[in-house]
Amino acid sequence: MTPTPLEIAIIRNDDAWPEDLDPLAERAVMAALKQSKARVKGAAELALVLTDDAEQRELNLQWRGKDSATNVLSFPQIEPFGPVIGILGDITMARETLEREALEQGTSFADHFIHLVVHGFLHILGYDHLTDAQALQMESLETQILASLGIDDPYAD
Repeated sequence: MTPTPLEIAIIRNDDAWPEDLDPLAERAVMAALKQSKARVKGAAELALVLTDDAEQRELNLQWRGKDSATNVLSFPQIEPFGPVIGILGDITMARETLEREALEQGTSFADHFIHLVVHGFLHILGYDHLTDAQALQMESLETQILASLGIDDPYAD
């Protein structure tokens, strides 16, 4: 198998995250890359920062003006829908929020983690959900990616 020129650096700022998430994150990013039809044009790096609610709340306040923890934040460093090359950006995730949401949604922590990695990575690529049309496009693609990974549609009622 040819190694991908996309490196995923997983940074644990909270030791309570499960240790077995690295291959799940890689599967999620690679599936999103494939289904989105984005192409890696050269050496590329993505950072996935696994943190806690307190740090995520600080980031959310600093960058979005929202004084609350949130499940996932994306900090793209490439142009929307541009070449996938170089430092792509960072995705940060809050463990306590993911745990609570998985429980509330009746899904496994692993499946919810994969969903939010996909969601965060699509933001890195340029997708967004600020308008209804954008949300429909992004959620449809997420659902397709998750189905390819054997995960149920998180947006289904």
